[in-house]
Amino acid sequence: MRPLTATRAPVIHRSKSLAGPDADFDSGARSEAEPKLRLRGARLFGRKSNRFDPAPSRLSYRVQRWMLTPGIRRGLKLGLPVLAICIAVGVYFGSEQRREAVVAYVTDLKTSIQQRPEFMVNLMAIDGAGTNLSEDIREIVPLDFPISSWDLDVEQIRDKITGLNPVKLATVRVRPGGILQIDVVERQPVIVWRTRAGIALLDETGAHVERIASRKDHSNLPLIAGKGADVHVDEALQLLTTARSLGTRVRGLVRIGERRWDLVLDRGQRIMLPTERPVRALERVLAVNEVQDLLERDVAVVDMRLGQRPTIRMTKAASEDWWNTKVTVGSEQ
Repeated sequence: MRPLTATRAPVIHRSKSLAGPDADFDSGARSEAEPKLRLRGARLFGRKSNRFDPAPSRLSYRVQRWMLTPGIRRGLKLGLPVLAICIAVGVYFGSEQRREAVVAYVTDLKTSIQQRPEFMVNLMAIDGAGTNLSEDIREIVPLDFPISSWDLDVEQIRDKITGLNPVKLATVRVRPGGILQIDVVERQPVIVWRTRAGIALLDETGAHVERIASRKDHSNLPLIAGKGADVHVDEALQLLTTARSLGTRVRGLVRIGERRWDLVLDRGQRIMLPTERPVRALERVLAVNEVQDLLERDVAVVDMRLGQRPTIRMTKAASEDWWNTKVTVGSEQ
């Protein structure tokens, strides 16, 4: 048999006594909980502690962490006041009578400001335009003076004025003193265009300036004719400048088939120019004319449409004389 051993008495572990404030803390802790005993490795617990735990709960911890987020803090600082203001405005304007009252107040305030004397326009001044053009401008811009400058659409007025054929440029502004100032730059006619519909004046870009009743009113300007001639005014001016050595013999230019030009001279003579490089072809004819007086002879047409093979057509009288001379010489032989 196993010999009996004496049972070891339970050992109570006591810490060293403390002095001062630590002694008070230690005494309070010991009063709240009984000392723990160890017996053969087992724990002996005293009564349960009733001391308050200062640690927050899980929900409280998460709320505190959420409140520390910069976006949340900014939203609470700015978003809540804005939301409150929006709710207040929405509640106030929820009534139709309040909305109508606010609209009427704003309209009256706007009208009172616009109708002040310093904003009123009393007359219109037009500079740079002739008498007829000034009348046309006043006709297309019918304004009932006095009128507030707030009611004037300056861009629209300018677009209407520039839409007139004689107007090249226009500026519209309100001058101090209540004057609507309109400055106009008129188109300068450089050529006369004859069509079946009548006679019109064109500027250097081919834009219409005005219609005239007779060619004699602008006899100092060169003449062009034919459908589509207004689209090629720049080329026509180059040809007329090249042919200025012919002087007063030049009658004008005719656009043929909307493709090419014919230079018309006096005595019924005509120079038929090609579609491509007509100025160069005219220079060749003028060079031959200076050497051989080609255009001083009985020539009706100089055809330059085929650059490699220029053709000359004689007048009817010259052709008859030539045939008569040929027949006479043949009969004598």
